[in-house]
Amino acid sequence: MGHSMSTDLPEYYFRIRENGAAVFRLDTENRQRRIEMDQIAVVNIKNGTIKPHGDAQLNATDTTTIENWITERQALLAQRDIDDIHRAVDYLNLTTQWAQSKASPGDLENVTDALLMAMHDLRSVLVRKKADRMSNAAQ
Repeated sequence: MGHSMSTDLPEYYFRIRENGAAVFRLDTENRQRRIEMDQIAVVNIKNGTIKPHGDAQLNATDTTTIENWITERQALLAQRDIDDIHRAVDYLNLTTQWAQSKASPGDLENVTDALLMAMHDLRSVLVRKKADRMSNAAQ
């Protein structure tokens, strides 16, 4: 016979949304052994707010679990941002190789101005930020 899933399931489920998650408390202890998901909160990852859903009452365990999830999620998203930037560096190198060896004059005509503006903008910001860091370090 099938075994009960209740021991395998976490107590909470976080359904990722655009700026956070909908938080559900899972219940498998009901008579039908069905997984019941009760939404208890909505989380905003940008500002860390936790709003109870409907008339749900959040207990200390709920709140602690949700706060821990927020901390872990923010760290994950920050790590993804850094990974994306490292990929951007790789992509710039691949773009240089492409421009050097593969691009047709028409291809270059199509992208040169946009690339030069984006690179100029990025360079300006990076140089200014580096100067700020150096003057802060010198103080």
